[in-house]
Amino acid sequence: MVRWRFVLCLSISLLSIVPVRAGTLAQFRTVFGDIEVELYDQQKPGTVQNFKKLVQSGAYQNTFFHRVVPGFVAQGGGYLSLNVSNTNLFAPPWGNLGAVPNFGAISNEYAVGPHFSNTNGTIAMAKLGNNPDSATWECVFNLSNNSTNLDNQNGGFTDFGRVVRDTGPTNYGGVLGLFNLISYGNGLVNMGWWYPNDSAATGLFNTLPVIYSGFTQPRYADLFYVNVTLLSVQITITNNQRQISWNSIAGKTNSVEYTATLPANWKNLITTNGTGNRLTITDSTATNSFRFYRIRVDY
Repeated sequence: MVRWRFVLCLSISLLSIVPVRAGTLAQFRTVFGDIEVELYDQQKPGTVQNFKKLVQSGAYQNTFFHRVVPGFVAQGGGYLSLNVSNTNLFAPPWGNLGAVPNFGAISNEYAVGPHFSNTNGTIAMAKLGNNPDSATWECVFNLSNNSTNLDNQNGGFTDFGRVVRDTGPTNYGGVLGLFNLISYGNGLVNMGWWYPNDSAATGLFNTLPVIYSGFTQPRYADLFYVNVTLLSVQITITNNQRQISWNSIAGKTNSVEYTATLPANWKNLITTNGTGNRLTITDSTATNSFRFYRIRVDY
């Protein structure tokens, strides 16, 4: 299935990004592989806009999954490490631990637009109990079909995207499949074992995923880190030629297309295999005062 992520409009004096029906692509990068998520830009606009603002601000860099309940959810986006290579123990007084900045609570959009259930492979915003409009920055991946529970709890949990690819270990079913297989002593620890009188240890971090097996107390370097980026597209003019750059999707066909007319008559400018790095191509064929561009990724 082909999904395109952005349409770009370039004129002599104006550069704008126009979203289309297929959603923005977000990449959750972990040491075990990437989780690629299509966001519901059109259907859940407020939730997606808040999430994208957080990503673009750099809020989701050096964050980690702090709660995993196999067969239920994997939760992250709330806490970050001030230094990911820190070899100190992950322990009170939590000197290397930071909170992800946010833009305030948003309105619950569960009942806005199309109905999306909390099924396996979807992503939703986390909330405070008994407060439907309390979502800020934390989000959860559904590891199973949680529709009976999360669709009806606390005003419904707003799904704002779905996993389109998971490059984690195939023998475990990807990164999300790996989360479903971990257990205490096998990639999961309870910080309350070591600090039973610390509320963060016994509450926030009692189902903490780590990147090793065993009952050893984790260091900051052992946390299950995740960095989030968007398929960011930019057009610049260099030597009177238009250069289109974007964060390519590794192992997938990435196509740059253009049209000089509306209604659109899309033509291929270049097709390339994505590397996961930022790619830049030059449109040396442009002669009109404006062109619309779009990036497509084949799934």
